[in-house]
Amino acid sequence: QVPLVESGGGLVQPGGSLRLSCAASVRIFNINFGYWYRQTPGNERELVAKITAGGLTTYADSVKGRFTVSKDNAKSTTYLEMNNLKPEDTGVYLCSMMSGLTEHWGRGTQVTVSA
Repeated sequence: QVPLVESGGGLVQPGGSLRLSCAASVRIFNINFGYWYRQTPGNERELVAKITAGGLTTYADSVKGRFTVSKDNAKSTTYLEMNNLKPEDTGVYLCSMMSGLTEHWGRGTQVTVSA
C-alpha cells in the first residue's frame, strides 16, 4: 500500500470554501476509483464523493451541488472542492484510492466550519 496525504483542511466560516488535496507519496498506476469520506465523532464514516477512472462522479445527497471531486492521474492526486460550506460539513476528511484489489488510505485532514 502507498500512503496518501490529505491537505487543505482548516477553519472556515459558513458559506466559505476549501479545496482538499489527496496525494500519493509515489506514483500509483491504474487507479480505478478515488473516494473522499467524512468522519465525525460518534458517527460512521460517510462517503462524500467518488470518482472513477473514466471521470464519472457521484456524491452524497448532503453535498450535491456544493462539492466537486476531480483528479490528476499524472500526479496520482484527487481533489475535493467544497463550496458554500455548512457547520454540518465539519469533520475529518479522509481519502482513499483503489488500484486493482489494493486500497490506499490517507490519515485525514480536519475541516471545521464555524462562525
